Amino acid sequence: MNDVIFRAGYLPGLSPEEVQWRPLTLGAPGQSCVVEVPQLSAAQMGALAERVKQATRLHLKPVPVSDIVRVLDAAIARLLDQHDPYRQTLETLLPITSGFDAEMVRLGLASYLRTFRALQLHRFVAEDFSNPKILDEFQPRTKGGWSKAIGPDLLVHVWAGNVPGLPLWSFVSGLLVKAGNIGKIASAEPVFASIFARLLAEIEPRWSDCFAVVWWPGGDEAIERGIFGTADTVLAYGSNATLRSIQERLPATARFLPHGHKLSLAVVSASALSLRRGQTVARQAALDVARYDQQGCYSPHVIYVQRGAPVQPLEFAQYLASELAALTPKMARRALSLEEAASVGAWRESHEFLSLKTPSHQVLGDAAQAFAVVYTDTLLPLGPGPLNRCVLVVGIDSLEAVLPVLEPQRAYLQTVGLAASPEELLPWSELLALAGVTRVCALGAMTSPEAGWHHDGRFSLLDLVRMVDVDQSAESAAEGFTRYES
Repeated sequence: MNDVIFRAGYLPGLSPEEVQWRPLTLGAPGQSCVVEVPQLSAAQMGALAERVKQATRLHLKPVPVSDIVRVLDAAIARLLDQHDPYRQTLETLLPITSGFDAEMVRLGLASYLRTFRALQLHRFVAEDFSNPKILDEFQPRTKGGWSKAIGPDLLVHVWAGNVPGLPLWSFVSGLLVKAGNIGKIASAEPVFASIFARLLAEIEPRWSDCFAVVWWPGGDEAIERGIFGTADTVLAYGSNATLRSIQERLPATARFLPHGHKLSLAVVSASALSLRRGQTVARQAALDVARYDQQGCYSPHVIYVQRGAPVQPLEFAQYLASELAALTPKMARRALSLEEAASVGAWRESHEFLSLKTPSHQVLGDAAQAFAVVYTDTLLPLGPGPLNRCVLVVGIDSLEAVLPVLEPQRAYLQTVGLAASPEELLPWSELLALAGVTRVCALGAMTSPEAGWHHDGRFSLLDLVRMVDVDQSAESAAEGFTRYES
């Protein structure tokens, strides 16, 4: 067995000797490593939750949100510094544990982390709270009275491991609303949240007991009923089956914020496909397909391309295949498991069979390449592909023609990468919004949501807080009890 190269988790108040450690072998054969994760008892988990809640009341709740932003910004600045030991650990471990190309991880981290600098975090807060001071103290309401936003005493996160760094979104959100945070790392990616928690505690020691990073085997009923029973709010990522299982174990008083599987796509208008621009648009689409091998919910499975431009949809598909081939040496696709390879092969074979019957249906490139582009003129039912750089390009006459195909999947739609003219941007976004889409962005930006985006159409911060109102009647009545009132 490989040597243990990383011990995951962050457990304030527990020494390593008190904890049972479970080894996980992560990575592809020939480039694997052993990471140890903490397996706490129900009693240890309960004590840890109480410790986090008490420390949060003392050391995080009283802190102005602007000071919280400063601490978070200092941590992110450290992670953006390629000479920092924490950043170096991430760059060393994440390609091994996730299997993603090292250069892809390096570039992805740099782009992703910039989303959490101070300026972006202030925008993030302002997106949900027009007056951010409402997180610090009661603020006057225009209709009279006062209000304050209170974050949960304990916010429990259940993180997925499909994309490195995913925990940062909800972890930062929890801190911005002054919640005590306990996050469950995924077996597939136990590194990032562990590193971030340790770095935060180093930068601001007073917060060192205000959060924890833990692990437990998924479906452990005793642990889950215990930790969920102490939480005010549970925020979870995962499959719909996983989310149903979690919800069944929540008390009626807990708020549940689930983020399940989603489906994303791209739309390219004829206005974006001049001879000069066509190749560039295809290059941006290729980046969205290649980044993290479509493992994120915001990666496109299908690209709808409008006819009637100098660059026709089939030509666009050929450009896309060329761009994906050019990206392979720079950002290699990770090694596929046997199950993933079989899924990609079956998807490709099904489209090759269709191409025998339908001349307009074409599979571009050969099976040896680390991607697959299929072109068709037929509006097939929309559904997820096998991921791993497999994408369907569909020629269309208009966006309206696509809407009936989107309708059966409206509950799962998330991001649309859109290449369209200024005149088309808002009308097309309106049609997509009515179809169920919750985010429209430029091609090339699908995998990089902006600070303050409404994840799955919801508020990142407002959903976490409860509002406390002091009515105008209380203010008026208080005037009758002043020392100067006769």
